[in-house]
Amino acid sequence: MSQSTENQLRFEPVDGLTVRADFDGGAMSSDFGPLLLRSVDRQIGLTERMAGALADNRHPSYITHSTQDLIAQRVYQIASAYEDGNDANSLRHDPVFQMGMGHRPLAADSELASGATLSRLENASSRKDAYRLAAAFVDQFLASYAEPPETIVLDMDHTDDATHGQQDLTFYNHHYGGFCYLPLLLFEGRSGKFITAALRPGKRPSGAENASIIKRVLHRIREAWPDTHILLRGDGHFANPELMALTEGDPNLDFLFGLAGNNRLLSLAEPYLETNRQRHAARCTEAHRLGETAPQATRTYEELDYAAQSWPFQPRVVVKAEVMSLGANPRYVVTSLTEPDPELLYQELYTARGQDENFIKMVKNDLAADRTSASGFWANQMRLLFSCAAYVLHHTLRTEVLAHTELSRAQPTSVILKLFKLAVRVVRYKDRVKLHLPTGCPVQGLLHHATEILYQAGRSARPQPA
Repeated sequence: MSQSTENQLRFEPVDGLTVRADFDGGAMSSDFGPLLLRSVDRQIGLTERMAGALADNRHPSYITHSTQDLIAQRVYQIASAYEDGNDANSLRHDPVFQMGMGHRPLAADSELASGATLSRLENASSRKDAYRLAAAFVDQFLASYAEPPETIVLDMDHTDDATHGQQDLTFYNHHYGGFCYLPLLLFEGRSGKFITAALRPGKRPSGAENASIIKRVLHRIREAWPDTHILLRGDGHFANPELMALTEGDPNLDFLFGLAGNNRLLSLAEPYLETNRQRHAARCTEAHRLGETAPQATRTYEELDYAAQSWPFQPRVVVKAEVMSLGANPRYVVTSLTEPDPELLYQELYTARGQDENFIKMVKNDLAADRTSASGFWANQMRLLFSCAAYVLHHTLRTEVLAHTELSRAQPTSVILKLFKLAVRVVRYKDRVKLHLPTGCPVQGLLHHATEILYQAGRSARPQPA
């Protein structure tokens, strides 16, 4: 009783009534999300696949939680906005998280793993574990299709991951102005499906390093889908001869990369830029005469006869010859694609890679992929992949379960706030568990829609009795 009084919360009176609060509510939870995540996970087999990729070297007599349980607990916590491993010290007693892990709620032996146990899982990982786990994500991506697609777009990009303190393989990166890691993340550009990721030191990658990672991914995809057309797409620092050479000998593999400008490219683009300067000046003069707003830019898309000596063959080079009021703004791309005209190539195919930035923001900002604060490099690789696993669950929930709803295009944070962060009272009977949600819950219809889809999918996946 003294502890309850000590932890009381005091508020201003309301209509003459004293208001106090305590933490004696009993079996309650502030998270409904783990139940949804468990249902999605059971459908796609994500954490089971991840667990199969990791070697468990623990002595059997000391094992309380299986590797899959540890992975699922960590991933579900991140997917529910608990990115700190120490959050497990409180959440291990949460009845809804216990049910999310397939445990009986409120049972004496249902406690989940502590933060220290999850930390040991991360720090026990090795280079081989990281490689196998990254490969498992590629297999998960392949399994997400019922049949091989005709085409996929493999979007690749690096992103800065700021580091602090004495962390392995952290380097100063002048472009980002600080010490960081520079992980490589791969997504399917049209669907937003996650493919895989590799944590990297903070230094700029070489073309050979990029090619070595992409080559392994392509090999795994090509084994499963020999006839699928694959387009490699990335910004200017992927325009390396090593990556271009990967497309040689494979008629179903092409690339489309940004290309950094140089004096030679500028001289080739200058005639088109000069023409557009004159056109832009004439358009601005005409707009001024008519009292209309002057155009912001005048642009055309042209093909240039250019090839660097280091390139293994001569691809197409296209320039966006753009002129604005502040001056010329040429942009270049290089590609092995032969059919699209220059405007379609740049305006439709290349600029669509900007969506990849949004996928990366979801993983970083919403699911804490940059929470790589462990001292060991491979432990941080595990943390990166745990956040990526949370992205896979959210993406599947959003695209497969919440399709045609108000959350079909929502960010993970929006899904967490609307569907996951709900007050739940858990009552366990002898033969069932009853969850009491708020009567005034504003997303009742959405929850009914989502849970019914997951329930029916789970029933159809289970073997029916004879």
